[in-house]
Amino acid sequence: MKVWLGGATGFLGRHVAAALANKSIEFIAVSRGGGSLERETFVASVDVLDAGAVTESATACTHAVLCTGRVSRNPDDAEELHRLHVEGTKTALAGLRAAGVKRVVVVSTSGTVAVSRDSARIDDETSSSPLELIAAWPYYRSKYYGERAALEQSGPDFEVVVVNPSLLLGPGDLRESSTQDVRRFIEGSFAVTPRGGLSLVDVRDAAEGTVLALLKGRAGERYILSAANLTFEAYFGRLARLTGVAAPRMVAPANRQLTLGLFSVYEGAIRRLGGRAPIERLEVELSSYFWYASAAKAERELGFSARDPGETLRDTVRDLVQRQVVAPLAG
Repeated sequence: MKVWLGGATGFLGRHVAAALANKSIEFIAVSRGGGSLERETFVASVDVLDAGAVTESATACTHAVLCTGRVSRNPDDAEELHRLHVEGTKTALAGLRAAGVKRVVVVSTSGTVAVSRDSARIDDETSSSPLELIAAWPYYRSKYYGERAALEQSGPDFEVVVVNPSLLLGPGDLRESSTQDVRRFIEGSFAVTPRGGLSLVDVRDAAEGTVLALLKGRAGERYILSAANLTFEAYFGRLARLTGVAAPRMVAPANRQLTLGLFSVYEGAIRRLGGRAPIERLEVELSSYFWYASAAKAERELGFSARDPGETLRDTVRDLVQRQVVAPLAG
């Protein structure tokens, strides 16, 4: 068994590399920009939009993990996100198939299925994707069509499994792909607590779950990797206790349109003063929904388990302080 690992220098990719190494599984690490990982692991420069380059780099491999892509909440990035997540997935899988790879895990996101207006709803792999919602959000729309394209290629001679991690937290997010809101909380950027809720998972556990899916996952299936579902009020409360930074006293209105209207007034006032709001309008909208997800299938079929979210949040904050992303915390 030899694994081709695409997106090896990303937040999850680095931890997947560590999980493979801890299991003594041989792997080849690649990313668009190349580089290196811990344990003196070389990362080859390979663009997943170049099928020939993927084939050449994966020739000796039997298995693959595709962690490539970009997290962005900016609507202006829609075209690039589609290119990376849809066209990039199709091209990479074509290149891997041509190389003789027999089994691939494609990393998507729980947000392709687990998002709702209902705070009592917890989605799993049997839930219908809320296309009426995610069609308006470029990141989640592109990930949805990317995983569909991946699963359509799964068959007896080329097995594809999809994993859907929820919000990734933990140490080592060098590009702030997932932990920027923790930083912004510590910096006091949130004036109001969002009304919705989120689902989170430790990146180290998600990496272990990804490797378990590679080893045990059923071809053509999706597996949600999640640890906890929290309202933003509970989430900010935990961060407040960890950091000593007070959570916002105000909570956003229950009416989504009213929330967005008030944000527009706030954003306009800041612009007139020559500034810029610390968060984007789309972020305000997304945080008014409930992203609750269940990892029961992954627990049952893969043996997936997740640590307590308190440990994850503590390690996330500690890592941001140690890397001097945020100032040292009082006490």
